[in-house]
Amino acid sequence: MAVHTFAAIYIGTYDVSLKIFEFTSRKKLHEVDHIRSRQDLGRDAFGTGCIGYEQVEELCETLAQFKQIMLGYKVDDYEVYAAAALRDADNELFVLDQIYLRTGFRVKVVSNSEHRFISYKSVVGQETFEEMIKTSAAVIDVGGASVQITVFRDGSLETTQHIEAGIMRIRNLLADRGQSLKMYETQIEEYMNKKLEGFRAMYMADPVDYVILISDYATELIRRMDEKEAGCQVKSEKFIKFINKLQKKTLEEITRELNLSDDREPLIIPALCIFKTLVLNVSPKEVWVPGANILNGIACDYAQRKKLLTISHDFDADVLSAARYLSRHYNSFTPHIEALSKLSIKIFDAMKKVHGLGRRQRLLLETATILHDCGKFVSLSESPENAYHIIMSSEIIGLTHQEREIVALVVLYNTLPLDDYEELSDRLDHEDYLCVAKLSAILRVANALDQSHRQKFKNIRIAVRDRQLVFTVEVFEDISLEQALFEAKTAYFENVYSMKPVLREKRIYHY
Repeated sequence: MAVHTFAAIYIGTYDVSLKIFEFTSRKKLHEVDHIRSRQDLGRDAFGTGCIGYEQVEELCETLAQFKQIMLGYKVDDYEVYAAAALRDADNELFVLDQIYLRTGFRVKVVSNSEHRFISYKSVVGQETFEEMIKTSAAVIDVGGASVQITVFRDGSLETTQHIEAGIMRIRNLLADRGQSLKMYETQIEEYMNKKLEGFRAMYMADPVDYVILISDYATELIRRMDEKEAGCQVKSEKFIKFINKLQKKTLEEITRELNLSDDREPLIIPALCIFKTLVLNVSPKEVWVPGANILNGIACDYAQRKKLLTISHDFDADVLSAARYLSRHYNSFTPHIEALSKLSIKIFDAMKKVHGLGRRQRLLLETATILHDCGKFVSLSESPENAYHIIMSSEIIGLTHQEREIVALVVLYNTLPLDDYEELSDRLDHEDYLCVAKLSAILRVANALDQSHRQKFKNIRIAVRDRQLVFTVEVFEDISLEQALFEAKTAYFENVYSMKPVLREKRIYHY
């Protein structure tokens, strides 16, 4: 049986970790080894803004040791990721250069949305996960820098929210004040409750049945709750009760009970307080700790791209579901949006040989169509600009930061004139600029066909004939407005595609 060996390395805010995985010919994932080295990179990154030379030295030495371990396992491939600790450091580029020169590793520094999506991949596809989201569940990913909460109801993703209140960040903010342990815990819980106040009011009108908690410390915690417990799923009351019991002990007693490597693990206190306040604010019936982390997500993401692992979960559906929820949140998801979404995709599919774009760009167009009116909630006169800012300020799990930028610009240039490439080159490369132009041109034409927002057309047929994009529509009422605006909207489309859209009317009479 053929085996493919893969190593995942993650440079986090409070540790650097390595996992070795094996993929079998049966498309199964098996964890072989897990090594962690404690390094408080977040202490420097969040404290002084730079990672000090001593930390860089230690980091490079650790990565060099990981490389030797990987050689021992004869890994076929590997990937090295980093997130907030490096992303937020002013000397990020210099640290990355030192890592490459001393270890040969090219580190992928990912945005928050990319990081959370990879972590999310570590649990999706598991039978327990799919069963939980059928009713309602909140996936809570607690990291060193921040917390991400993703809410599912009736099998669909509603929202994902990023809260800058991670384990290391809170410790840097509130520790070393000379207060008692009890006072320290109280301050953290007050701080977290304040942070969660807005989230609870806006997104938790109804409690969820399950919390799916992703965190290394949560894994250690639930293992000690009941060693006879089948799996890693417990009632929320039991979860809170166990944390309350731990909080009556000293730091040494807590770390000893949880079997942590450090006798005085300083991060366990903020971790426990964060877990407790999150569960109390979300109010689930049960808490599930799957025991996976971002390293598992890196492996799953790699395996999915290399077709070594099959994940049945529909990630594109998550993106569209989140977009629809965001559109409804800003009172812009209407029958017009639904009709326009179907129409823009129909145009995209009819032009496959013309635009040269793929499945991913098709998803971006549909997302942009769903969100293109959300700016009207803020201002009718500046809707495109406001829509751009709403999209860029919203986490849409499953889209990278760059993809979100493309979506936001497609919405912006659906109405406003497209800026020259030179004005956008700091945000887009040449290929992405062309993508924005092509998708916004399609959206403009689709929008013109339903300018009245009354869906006057039936049975729209779209065909490419010579250098024309021909729309044949069945109509049952006057469409003079659509005809006039359609002609006005075609100039931009013609410039982008060197193709003229033509609207042909087939009138339907009612007797």
